[in-house]
Amino acid sequence: MLETVGRLVSESAALQLPIMIEPFLTTRRDGRVVNALTADAMVQAVSIAAGLGDTSAYTWLKLPVVPDMEKVMAATTLPVPLLGGDPDSGADDIYRAWQDALVLPGVHGVVAGRRLLYPEDGRVADAVATAASIVHAPTPAVAR
Repeated sequence: MLETVGRLVSESAALQLPIMIEPFLTTRRDGRVVNALTADAMVQAVSIAAGLGDTSAYTWLKLPVVPDMEKVMAATTLPVPLLGGDPDSGADDIYRAWQDALVLPGVHGVVAGRRLLYPEDGRVADAVATAASIVHAPTPAVAR
């Protein structure tokens, strides 16, 4: 898998075609694939993903928001849109996680998918409006 993805990253870069990778460390539990959603696991995953191919010049990483997201973002210089979050989590928790993560260097928006297409209350327009207000909110200064 790593060899194939590395080759695709190289081929895409040669064409100056951006590519998005969703890196995860996974295990099998009760016959199902389970993603490790800890900061340490994501740091390892983004480190592996950044090393794939001849160059990472056109590579973006789609990442979930995990606890200690600052640690994850400190481990990469690649641009990151955030994933939509665990479908079992409440919308308010996901929106709050996006809001907190969007101020981190390297985070460039969200790729929300099902979170916005199938909101818990069925009100798609409201879910999209909420997400848009979070993404387009003024960014506070980040302490360095």
